[in-house]
Order: sequence, then C-alpha cells, then structure tokens
Amino acid sequence: MPALLDLDPPARQITKLLEGVADDQLSAPTPCEQTNVAGLLDHLMGLTIAFTYAARKSNAAVTGSPPPQASADTLDPDWRTRLPLRLDELVAAWRDPAAWEGMAQAGGVTMPAEMMGSVVVDELVLHGWDLARGTGQEFECDPASIEAVFGFTSAMSEPGQEASREGLFGPVVEVPSDAALFDRALGFSGRDPAWSPR
Repeated sequence: MPALLDLDPPARQITKLLEGVADDQLSAPTPCEQTNVAGLLDHLMGLTIAFTYAARKSNAAVTGSPPPQASADTLDPDWRTRLPLRLDELVAAWRDPAAWEGMAQAGGVTMPAEMMGSVVVDELVLHGWDLARGTGQEFECDPASIEAVFGFTSAMSEPGQEASREGLFGPVVEVPSDAALFDRALGFSGRDPAWSPR
C-alpha cells in the first residue's frame, strides 16, 4: 500500500483562512464560477461530512439523503465554529489506514478508497485556494499536497476524461509548462492562477 496522504496541512490552511473571512466578504465572488464565498463555505461544510462518512465506510453515506446543493442561502450561521470541527473530524477519519482500503462512497459516487482519498486532498487544496482568492488572503500549500493535486488534476485532463471532468472541473486553462507546479495544477483544474475579483 502506498504512503497515505496527510489531510492535516490543507485542512489547517482552510481553518486559518476562516479566521480572515469578514462578514461583508460572504457575498464576494470566488474562482468557482457562480459561487460566492458563502456558497463555497456551504460546500465545504457538506463535503467534510460526506468524505468523513466515506472514510469510515459509514452506512449514512449510502442510506442517508444526499446533501442539498451548496448555496449561500443554506450556509449554517455557526459555520465559524462548526467547519473547523468538521475539518478536524475529516482529518482524523482519514488517518485510519482502514479508510484507504476497499471501496468508498461519497456524493453518490463509489470508487477505490485510495482514489477517494486523493479526491479529498484535491477538494481541500483547490477550495482552500478559492477561499483565499475570494477573500484576498495568502494561500500556502505543502509540497506533498501540491504533488497529489497535480497528479490528480493532470490525470483528469488526459484525453478521454471529458465525462469525468463534467461537474468537477471547468475547461483546462493554459498555463506555461515552466510555471510552478501548483499553478499548472490550477490550470488543469480549470482555474486561472492569476484570478482576482473584478
């Protein structure tokens, strides 16, 4: 079994960014098309639960009702308290080696747990960057997570992956081949590394 990815660095980065989100920034745009900061936070609230269930192989991931579409209108008013706790639970769940074994399900999708773990890191890192950009904060990413996200986004950009990208990533943004690895990963994910609020 390959070395397990550590979700703690990208999760801690999001928690740090949450401290810098002002109430008047909740309506600000983010690099996620048609999603403002509040909608992005609501998405993070939902995905932390879904991927924690996936790590635990919980029946709730299979039998529970799917979470509603992320929306600024449904953002929990206690997100400042609850999201850091959910991030901690997510990290703890994926620290169990059993989380990476067998199959896992989240959002109605079933895949090898090892692949699901890569998806989790990808979600945390990319949406952490989205949150940083949307709120005018600096974003930091550890080298191991950058490598993981680059591997995932580049693989998802190969010919024949168009259907898999649908609803997950936008069209690839061309980034120079000599650009930083993280900028190239952003491009593969359909994000412009130079994005800024208009």
